[in-house]
Amino acid sequence: MRIKPVNLPIALVAFVLFSFSCFCIYKTTQTNNQLINCRNHILEFKENMLHLRNKTEKNSQEMMKVWKQMKYEIMKRENKSGNLVVQKADVLNKSETVSNTFEDFKFFFPQLRKEGRIYPNVIISKGKTGVSFALGISTVNRGNYSYLKQTLTSVISRMTLSEEKDSVVIVSIADSNEDYLHSVVKMIKRKFKRQVRSGSLEVISVPAFLYSSMLNTKHLAEDSQKLDSWRIKQVLDFCILMLYAQPKAKYYLQLEDDIIAKQMYFTKITDFVHNMSSNDWFFIEFSMLGFIGKLFRSEDLTHFVRFFLMFYKDKPIDWLLDDIFQVKLCDTGEDFRNCLKRKKQIRIRYKPSLFQHVGIHSSLSGKKQYEKVRF
Repeated sequence: MRIKPVNLPIALVAFVLFSFSCFCIYKTTQTNNQLINCRNHILEFKENMLHLRNKTEKNSQEMMKVWKQMKYEIMKRENKSGNLVVQKADVLNKSETVSNTFEDFKFFFPQLRKEGRIYPNVIISKGKTGVSFALGISTVNRGNYSYLKQTLTSVISRMTLSEEKDSVVIVSIADSNEDYLHSVVKMIKRKFKRQVRSGSLEVISVPAFLYSSMLNTKHLAEDSQKLDSWRIKQVLDFCILMLYAQPKAKYYLQLEDDIIAKQMYFTKITDFVHNMSSNDWFFIEFSMLGFIGKLFRSEDLTHFVRFFLMFYKDKPIDWLLDDIFQVKLCDTGEDFRNCLKRKKQIRIRYKPSLFQHVGIHSSLSGKKQYEKVRF
């Protein structure tokens, strides 16, 4: 059966065409509105980015002012006391002197001014100095878990005898638990007898009174107080270890007590440093993770420590490394992008990483961390 064509009325055809035209105009208008909204969002985003950039530059300028004022105050204090240059340490070799930079703690923590001499407790030491590298490892009690023995075995066994002779490994027991202190000392004396006899391995501990004087977070909530105290204490632990190691070596390498060193790591570090085409570097990163594997010139450690002590309550120590770049390198009013370019030129990063983080159970009780940087 054949269907006959239907003749639509002209008015109906016109109505359909008109409706379609209106629909097209509506869609076009809707698309234009979307484009306008998109453009407005882009402009708003651009304004926010400019505001953020200006805020960052302002913060950089303010930090620089505070940094300069702090240096001025410290220099003024040092000039007033001519006997605050160096002092003899009765627990060390007679030929070894200790920089008075430990007295800087009294500047940042006035409650320590009533204390006498501020210095770590030296438990194992032959007073070794004049070496090329000091390797610092801060350790704390992790309950039933410990990675220190594994870490020390890795760090020491992967040095040659000549490299061991030209270095000193310093273990700082940053824990007031006496049982943990005795267990660490016992393990080291038993496992690393030769290094202890030669003076290539030292053990110090942080005096308990320093913690009671410097850690004060009572105004925070319980959970926040626990985290904040742990982070603050970590900054202070590293500062104490850095200052102790400073007069011993030309370079200082920061490690942690839950890492494994790569085979021939020490040879690679030595070769890399000696083959640097320029001496214009701030510090060298031999690991991208946290504060692990950061190499400093020992002569620069005082400046780093003073900066860390000034902002120890504000950020973790690896974040403060970024801030000190900004303060030291960015001129007032300078385009922040130019500063970032200079930062890349003097913040040297060695690849691949020479250290692998293996600790799952953090030094913060109850916290587990699975972040690793593999070789």
